[in-house]
Amino acid sequence: MELDITQGQDADITQAERLLKKIDPDAFLADKAYDADRLIDQLTERGITPVIPPKSNRTIQRKTDFALYRERNLIERFFNKLKQFRAIATRYDKLKSTFLAAVQFASIIILLN
Repeated sequence: MELDITQGQDADITQAERLLKKIDPDAFLADKAYDADRLIDQLTERGITPVIPPKSNRTIQRKTDFALYRERNLIERFFNKLKQFRAIATRYDKLKSTFLAAVQFASIIILLN
């Protein structure tokens, strides 16, 4: 698992390529916001299965394994548990490095329980 902190106004897809360089997953589960040809091509080049539903305005609709896509709820539940930590939800820490350390610490606690 790889975590990083971004500015609030940044789109999540801007960090996807950089974070994917650090890990080697079998599949990449994401929502429609990650449906970009550049990212999909990069995933298929690396042999990673993209499990991203296509946007409705795509001219050519891609097939998606929706049975595997249902597993994305684990990610959503993880973030829900992470937001239960008051210091994470309200971002008490001012420095990015300190806040990232708090998020990593809370993540370890969640994964150990």
